[in-house]
Amino acid sequence: MGKKDISQVGPVGKATLAVIGVVQVAFAALAFWDLALREADELRGPKPAWIPVILVNWIGPAAYFTFGVKRRTR
Repeated sequence: MGKKDISQVGPVGKATLAVIGVVQVAFAALAFWDLALREADELRGPKPAWIPVILVNWIGPAAYFTFGVKRRTR
């Protein structure tokens, strides 16, 4: 199965790709927003180090929320 040119993708496929793109951008925006509002002592590692990590599609924001944010213990 070879690669398709975008002109070969139907309208449903284009809409699906658009939705996936919007969700991906929103996920990264949420991670940046959280990073900006969170205190440095609530993170693992320095804040500036998380900026390039968040820019990696899907994996970056997921890594930030999974490994970067310290969880509160009760």
